This record gives sequence, structure tokens and C-alpha cells, in this order.
Amino acid sequence: MELFNSALGKNITFVHPAYFIVSGLSGIPNIKYYYVFLLFVYFFSVLGNTIVMALICLDRNLRTPKYIAVFNLAFTDLFASSALVPKVLDIFLFNHPYIPYSDCLTFLFFCYTCLSMQSFNLVALAYDRLVAIVFPLHYQVKVTHRSMSSLIGSFWLFDIIANFIAVGLITRLSICESVVINSYFCDHGQIYRLSCNDHFPNYVLSCLYPVLIYWLPIVFILLSYFCIIVTLAKVATVHQGLKAFKTCIGHLLLVAIYFIPVLITFTSMEKIDPNTRIINLSMTSVFPPMLNPIIYVLQTQEIKESVKRLLKIRWKSKITMKA
Repeated sequence: MELFNSALGKNITFVHPAYFIVSGLSGIPNIKYYYVFLLFVYFFSVLGNTIVMALICLDRNLRTPKYIAVFNLAFTDLFASSALVPKVLDIFLFNHPYIPYSDCLTFLFFCYTCLSMQSFNLVALAYDRLVAIVFPLHYQVKVTHRSMSSLIGSFWLFDIIANFIAVGLITRLSICESVVINSYFCDHGQIYRLSCNDHFPNYVLSCLYPVLIYWLPIVFILLSYFCIIVTLAKVATVHQGLKAFKTCIGHLLLVAIYFIPVLITFTSMEKIDPNTRIINLSMTSVFPPMLNPIIYVLQTQEIKESVKRLLKIRWKSKITMKA
């Protein structure tokens, strides 16, 4: 971050506190039970996403371009949960609300990087469904291992650079209003409002990034499904259309689970009670990573068949060993 500041301006002194205090939820009795609940959600999230990643690695039939995106989604969910929940539990369950300045910015970077990457993963999966149904004859050419890996790699690059810029701009703020962050983690919006110098660039980013990271992806996803529905209505019978659309149900559920609470929270953040905002944000951060692997296991035929194959192989190996 010193390189970031020296590149933007020399001989400028900024006032950085030694630490921040994360306030979390206030005035709610027995709130520790909520954090215990988050611990259980985290456990199932780690377990579910690890299983999905293991299935994709172990089953050669799942080594397709689509499952590069599914693997990346599971990896991002696992990374997001591990970046957020253990630290939140340490802050509130074990009463360590003081976070050093540099640690807080690192915490912010990883939390926002993972949260926004989940959005881009859903775009990659929507692109896969769009090409598979609207351009089926071109699917093998347009959606390859290389093209999917490049798409996801470009999303990671954009995501990392965007969040690096956001964190870099925070280092150019003098924090002198307070050191108390009214959130459950090192929240970008809450931190820049604590500054006593010009934070207009941070405000611009706080308005621009939701458009780039949430609104544009959901618009692309909705347009892709509009094209899918129009295509199925033109070229398929009702039975064929429903059968083809069934392959999209898992993805649509993931989109609804992720985008609806995120967009509601970010569009009405200033209008809702702080405790409600914190609960909405925390649930938005931890619930999709737990539910995503469950949905994929239950809704995706390839995953179900993969589980059956691996269990069958394991059963046969046990019989062989006993014989």
C-alpha cells in the first residue's frame, strides 16, 4: 500500500489508527447463540464445498468446461467462508473486537474479493447454459477448457485489481472521526465514512462497484435466460423445452439465493436499521456458500451420477479386499 500512495502523491501524511474496533450487533440479548449458529453454517459450508471439489477432481466425467466453473464456485465459497467466519467468531464469540489497521484492510480485501467473485462465477455458469441451449452446435467450439479457464481467470484478475484499488484508496484517508466500525467485519463503506479528509473517490467506488459487480452480472444472467426461453419456445416441444430448462434449475436457484439478498441489502443499506443490515449482510455472506453444494448435488444429474459411481467403486473395492 505504500507503493500505491507514493504513486499517487508524495510528501502526504495520512493519519492511520493503530487499530479498529468492530462493533457488530448491539442491544440483542443472547447474541452469542447467533455466532454459534454461524459456526455450524461454516462447518457445513466447508464440508459441502470440499465434497463438490473432491468429486470433480476424482471423477474424470466431470472434467468438462462447465465443471471448471462449478469447481471455481466451490473454491470461492470455501475461500469466502474461511476468510470471513473464523475471524468473525474470533471477534465476537471470543471477544477480540480490536483489529490492527493493516489486518483490517487485509480482512476487507479478502472478504470483498470472495463475495464479488461469487457473482462472476454465476455469470460464467450462465454463459455455459446460454451457449449449450441457444447455440448447441457451437458448444464444443465456444465452451472449451481454455475459454472457460480464460474467462474465469479474467474475472479473478478484474476482481483482485478492483478490490486492491478500493483498499489502496482507503490508505489515503485520515481516520480521525472514530475507530469503531459499525459492522460485523471491516466494511469498506463504514471505514471510509470515518475519515476526516476528502473521501469522494471512495464514495464513487462504493457507487460504481455494485453496478459492475452485481447489477451488470444479474442483467447479463437475466438476458441470457430470456434468450434461452425464447429459443426453447421456438424450436422445442413443451416436453423438450422443460427437459432442457431443467438443466438450468440448479443455476437459477444459486442466482436467486445469492443476488436477491445482496441486491436488497446494498440498495437499501442506508434506510434499514444497523442490526438488520448486519444480519442481512452476514447471512448473505455465509448462507450461499452452504447452500450452493447442496443444490448442485440435488439438482445436477451429473453430480448425482458421479456420487453413485464413486460409491459403487468404493463398494467393489471393499468386497475385493474382503475376498
